Amino acid sequence: MQMQVAEIAIEVQKKKIKNMHLYVKPPCGRVVISAPLRVPNKAIERFARTNLPWVRRQIKKFQEQPRAAKRQYVSGETFYLWGKPYRLVVIESQKTAYQIMGDKILLYLPKKSSVDWREKFMREVYRAELIKKAEVLLPKWEAITGLKSNEWRTKYMKTRWGTCNIVAKRIWLNVQLAQKPTICLEYVILHELTHLIEKNHNARFYGYVAKYMPDWQEIRARLNNLRLDEG
Repeated sequence: MQMQVAEIAIEVQKKKIKNMHLYVKPPCGRVVISAPLRVPNKAIERFARTNLPWVRRQIKKFQEQPRAAKRQYVSGETFYLWGKPYRLVVIESQKTAYQIMGDKILLYLPKKSSVDWREKFMREVYRAELIKKAEVLLPKWEAITGLKSNEWRTKYMKTRWGTCNIVAKRIWLNVQLAQKPTICLEYVILHELTHLIEKNHNARFYGYVAKYMPDWQEIRARLNNLRLDEG
């Protein structure tokens, strides 16, 4: 359910919980309220209005994060892979491919490829790198926690680092995670696996995360404070 309070659009999620919880989620400042099933909408609206100053501060914080300048996807631009900077080198080629060589990302592209086309291809580069890393790290964290997903997939998301379909036991990972340090991907994997036993972000949920990653708050802050793609 969507609710408009002042200038803020709020997503309301009613759940089997005892208290209301308010979140401003990265990377774009999406506002979510989790509320007990029987709480009337008027009470939710009052709760939101009471917290408007805090919500505005959080949204402003996300909006003021440094964002990557509009890319042209040409040689010399800097792109991040697993938290490290790489210089892009574009090479004319009839075959489309990429290669990681030292501190460079080599893109083999047709001569007249458009900026939009090169952007889409770069996202596929990140997807390929994310898949390679997740194929190792997801089984690692499944073994550590004893939790197992039925499947996992990747997609480009603007508002979430990952999601978990609890019924299907399916985990989605944001392609943009390939730009962040590896530990950030590990945190997101642990976070989504934990949803398999606790769907809400409550004390039990974060207690379980802390059991296996005691410094999760520091890692989450690091993830959310890193530079984001435009769009």
